[in-house]
Amino acid sequence: GGGGGAAMAEDEGLVSVDYEVSGKVQGVFFRKYTQGEAKRLGLVGWVQNTSHGTVQGQIQGPTARVRELQEWLRKIGSPQSRISRAEFRNEKKIKALEHKEFQILK
Repeated sequence: GGGGGAAMAEDEGLVSVDYEVSGKVQGVFFRKYTQGEAKRLGLVGWVQNTSHGTVQGQIQGPTARVRELQEWLRKIGSPQSRISRAEFRNEKKIKALEHKEFQILK
């Protein structure tokens, strides 16, 4: 337990996290809006539709910014979307970004 300064130091690092969003998230420009929001936050990674009606992908960037996009994926999404659940897994600290940009994968 390092005390008050520990939380700040953690926010400085880079993290990678996988996500999957369920609900009405296909055919509502969800991927395009996710890409736009990620770029606005300066994050990299990818997003794609799955065969079972969800949207999945990976986010990488500064911890605090990644948290912001996680909140956005949980609650907001694209204007026409209806998010029932957003799951995040495989979160890990990374030394450097593994993607150059945030891409929409087919």
